[in-house]
Amino acid sequence: MFSWVKQEQGRSREGEMYQTVTEGLQSLYTRKLLPLEETYLFHDFHSPALEAADFQSKPMVLLVGQYSTGKTTFIRYLLEQDFPGMRIGPEPTTDGFIAVMYGENEGVIPGNALVVDPKKPFRKLNAFGNSFLNRFICSQMPNQVLQSISIIDTPGILSGEKQRISRGYDFAEVLRWFGERVDRIILLFDAHKLDISDEFSEAIKAFKGQDDKIRVVLNKADQVDTQQLMRVYGALMWSLGKVINTPEVVRVYLGSFWGKPLQNTENRRLFEAESQDLFKDIQSLPRNAALRKLNDLIKRARLAKVHAYIISYLKKEMPSLFGREKKKEELIMRLPEIYTILQREHHISPGDFPNVTKMQDMLQHYDFSKFPSMKIKLIESVDKMLASKIAGLMTMIREEESKAPPTLVSGGAFDGSQEGPFGRGYGEGISAGADTEDWIVSRDKHRYDEIFYTLMPVNGKITGVNAKKEMMNSRLPNTVLGKIWKLADCDHDGMLDDEEFALAQHLIKIKLEGYELPSDLPDHLMPPSHRKDPTADALYNHTED
Repeated sequence: MFSWVKQEQGRSREGEMYQTVTEGLQSLYTRKLLPLEETYLFHDFHSPALEAADFQSKPMVLLVGQYSTGKTTFIRYLLEQDFPGMRIGPEPTTDGFIAVMYGENEGVIPGNALVVDPKKPFRKLNAFGNSFLNRFICSQMPNQVLQSISIIDTPGILSGEKQRISRGYDFAEVLRWFGERVDRIILLFDAHKLDISDEFSEAIKAFKGQDDKIRVVLNKADQVDTQQLMRVYGALMWSLGKVINTPEVVRVYLGSFWGKPLQNTENRRLFEAESQDLFKDIQSLPRNAALRKLNDLIKRARLAKVHAYIISYLKKEMPSLFGREKKKEELIMRLPEIYTILQREHHISPGDFPNVTKMQDMLQHYDFSKFPSMKIKLIESVDKMLASKIAGLMTMIREEESKAPPTLVSGGAFDGSQEGPFGRGYGEGISAGADTEDWIVSRDKHRYDEIFYTLMPVNGKITGVNAKKEMMNSRLPNTVLGKIWKLADCDHDGMLDDEEFALAQHLIKIKLEGYELPSDLPDHLMPPSHRKDPTADALYNHTED
């Protein structure tokens, strides 16, 4: 256990006790990892230094897709209101990046003003120059959804001849910058626009190493019928398989994410289930935000260590006086071999090394003789952070969650998806009959009774052996049938009367229709003769009459 003592005025020493996980992450980065990054020019090669706003910012969702796939409409669908700077149309209307964030006063902050605000996590975007900053704004508004998350809208990715037009800034690098800092990356596709252009392919490749953050949305899926949707889904998975090089299949959500009527309603239930799954994924972001930042810090620390090994090795191999340029060219050519050497020497996974081609290109612009040599203490400090300090923060995350569970994203479209008659599963499956006066099983009980009396009941009950023979006809697994038996045998006597048998058949029907069974039998499904309320029998008998 950690017996750390907090020092006054935020002064740090080994064994400091942090008030929050965010404070701990920021302190560990500043004291342990940042010195290693600055010494070995990590910020020039990979990613700018992190600032306080990067640790304290709300979870962010990045939307990426070709033009007219519904990115801006998707944001409006979640917020249920327009936001400043919003433009929607069939052509490429969003020509810049829009950070949609919470603010007491509605308005727009231009990019050049945004990157000098220390409270916003965008200061390091200043490196992409005026061409980018002129196309970057922050749209602020008082919206309940934005109290929990921020959303980044991106320019529509171009295809065909349009993608040859230069944007004036490195689009893929900007996406990579955002990809490293956001909590969720949503790739939007149109059911009629599945082709992945060269620019889109480069954009997806910019998210390499962030595969756990990526989700795919197939939007406007209501514009095709079921047969076409199957073909569209298969074509999308095939296209993604060529770009996203992971053995796991990326999660794809199907639906129509806007507030207008569905054009094709035969898949309505599927679309509702998919949208609920997507909403749950987005709603969980505040709860997992601290864990995500911790995970990103660990990934950054591993890359910084590898980078330090590479730079110090190049420095060690350089001659002291003559032949430096020739040796530099030789080392750059030998970089794949150097990776292998460092891999064996320091027991590093191949996946922790940066892209070799990109590294070779960047190394051309540096004087290897000015690189710093290996400083073991800096490496040991980061190793100690990964081995012990991170574990302490993991414990703190669990403690924070138990004391004050983070609130889910609420407001906007999230409010209309949980409760009331239009909530998922309301009046369906196990919930059917919950708001009716009669026992819903009684509607089909006459059919179940015909089966019941063929099973030779004794004293109004059938044995488990006879019940099993009939229940096995459903072809459900024994584990499922065992659960149904447990739910239906209300008096736990190992036998079923006519009402219990009818209940068992009703539960089998529910399971065969694709719904889940409950752990405990809901009150509205309890057979009338087994209820504690004496008026239940009278109501049931009245219904039967």
